[in-house]
Amino acid sequence: MELNPAIWLDRHGVPRLLDALDARAGTARFVGGVVRDALLGLPVADLDLATTLSPADVIERLDAAGIKAVPTGIEHGTVTAVSSGTVVEVTTLRSDVTTDGRRATVAFTDSWAEDAARRDFTINALYAEPFTGQIFDSVGGEADIEDRRVRFIGEPLRRIAEDHLRILRFFRFHARFGRGEPDAAGLEACTARANDLMALSRERIADELTKLLGMDDPAATVALMVERGIFAPVIPEVVADAGARLGALRQAEQGAGLAPAATRRLAAILPRDPAIAERVAQRLKLSKKATKRVASAANPALGENPRALAYDIGVESAADRLLLAGQPADAAGLADWTVPRLPLTGGQLIARGVPQGPEVARTLKAIERRWVSAGFPDGDGLEALVAAALR
Repeated sequence: MELNPAIWLDRHGVPRLLDALDARAGTARFVGGVVRDALLGLPVADLDLATTLSPADVIERLDAAGIKAVPTGIEHGTVTAVSSGTVVEVTTLRSDVTTDGRRATVAFTDSWAEDAARRDFTINALYAEPFTGQIFDSVGGEADIEDRRVRFIGEPLRRIAEDHLRILRFFRFHARFGRGEPDAAGLEACTARANDLMALSRERIADELTKLLGMDDPAATVALMVERGIFAPVIPEVVADAGARLGALRQAEQGAGLAPAATRRLAAILPRDPAIAERVAQRLKLSKKATKRVASAANPALGENPRALAYDIGVESAADRLLLAGQPADAAGLADWTVPRLPLTGGQLIARGVPQGPEVARTLKAIERRWVSAGFPDGDGLEALVAAALR
């Protein structure tokens, strides 16, 4: 099988980079996502090259060609090349020497088969010759691409022992690329080793989880993860009907014409309790902004009406709550609405006879609540509210 090399050769700076690495001599091949996605007919984003050259040799060649070289993962053989604005990860072929489930010590090699054997899934271990597009497959990845099957390379338990994050990646990749039931051997291995996730940093878990939840339709995969006890070791708060909740939320998002949001979807699979949601978000080391959004979304309170809710907590958070409550039309109604500001100041109240001091703030607050309840009137409508409050 071959790919059209224009996929990468038409990108500015890539031919220059390939020449610097002497790729026509067989020193470099495209690998991983670019090959997988191209074979699946999906848009290709990032470019990754595998090379027989040592990291030091790569840097020397890039420097000589005037291409920026950044040693982003030099201990693992990765150099980031920035060629005429195009970013390409260039990684020396390698094999694992030791692994502990979180990180690996590697040795560099000139064997393409050894490099393929250390990768996670067969669909990620395909290489393409840069100028002809010829595919090199030593692990059966092409057949798995055709069958839309996510399969570990070699023994699944061994792959998981090398990097426990592969448990979550198995489900995420199945949600994105798989078709039908997951690979049985991989599923059983992930189920058996779910407790290994406890050894991972919460940041790595959060990264995988947010990628999964941000996909178009992760509901069935999340339901399977719940059934298999995958979340239990690290996020035991995930509810039993998480898959059904995600399915309903996805329908609401589509009904409102709003894009998926991983934070909103995280709230959907947790109890409708802001305190619990906040604890989970903090445990996952989410940003303060994301933590606040998850906690707000988990609050079932909807207030007087959609716009009053948006005025109180912001349009984004209001839309989250409305979608989770199954009210897509109300959420859609906020899309083009700008939260207004009360066109009244404390100084204006003082000018109208309100004594300076705490009474100004109390009166302003009372008027504001009436103004919100009345639908944010201005002009005569606002004047009537103010007059009534000052009687």
